Amino acid sequence: MDLLTIGQIINTTLVFATALIFASLGGIFSEKSGVTNLGLEGFMVFGAFAAGIAAHYAQEAGMGGTTSAWMGILFAVVLGVVVSLIHAVASITFKADQIISGIVINFLATGSTLYLVKLLFEGAGDSPLVQGFNKFNVPVLENIPLLGEAFFKNVYPTTYLAILFVFLTYYIMFKTPFGLRLRSVGEHPSAADTVGVKVRRYRYIAVMISGALAAVGGAAITLTTTGTFSHNTVSGQGYIAIAAMIFGKWNPIGAFGAAVFFGFSQAIRNYVQMFEWTQSIPQEIIYMLPYLLTLIVLVAAVGRSSAPSALGEPYDPGKR
Repeated sequence: MDLLTIGQIINTTLVFATALIFASLGGIFSEKSGVTNLGLEGFMVFGAFAAGIAAHYAQEAGMGGTTSAWMGILFAVVLGVVVSLIHAVASITFKADQIISGIVINFLATGSTLYLVKLLFEGAGDSPLVQGFNKFNVPVLENIPLLGEAFFKNVYPTTYLAILFVFLTYYIMFKTPFGLRLRSVGEHPSAADTVGVKVRRYRYIAVMISGALAAVGGAAITLTTTGTFSHNTVSGQGYIAIAAMIFGKWNPIGAFGAAVFFGFSQAIRNYVQMFEWTQSIPQEIIYMLPYLLTLIVLVAAVGRSSAPSALGEPYDPGKR
């Protein structure tokens, strides 16, 4: 395998990892505050839907491809925040079971978005094809052997945005007073409340950020690799993002590494036929590889990952 091919595999890995990075970062915000979020899949579906619809109508209105793509991202964020409030109200205000609430979000997303697509586009199973983000090259850097092909040639802006948010999330979470308070309500909410930290307020904010970031992850899929939204656009990547978050030990840098690992398992499908020994392997096995690795990683992470102490526990100010 030559350097060019290796660079292309890394490049494709980052493309597939982008959505997982956004969603896993969203999960970190929610779960660091103590709110379990199994609804990442649903938020991604809503984001992918919003991006496809918004970009389509923006282009119908005469906006260029790049402008309409950013409009898609904006609408994905808005819808992600709105839908996340359902999970927040159920989990924080009404103290509902957070796992069930997240699963409900996933079912709601799958059913409602498919219904709306059929309603808007005369029974079609997917939204019209849109011109999403264009790939671009970074001048000079694109000529560096291996690194240029991997990181600076034929890249999407969403990939760089995802990497930026990894460091931004780390800074917010561990270097700012907001991050300290957010982590405190996920570890010791009673103690945080005692010193004046508004537990419910911080949990609401965290869940809304979670919904927004996961929705951007879904939008990134629509606006880069598929160009359209359908019922299988996300295809379980929200669950893979949860595995990345757990495997990364609820740390943005760790989640990034895990997302890249899972992204590689998806990218390798495009290159696996290059190897002669893979010719006898059924394609179904190759396509199930990311999900198989997700199960393996989750089993391996049992007992090794330390979740926030108050994760999944509704806060009752009357009990301390």
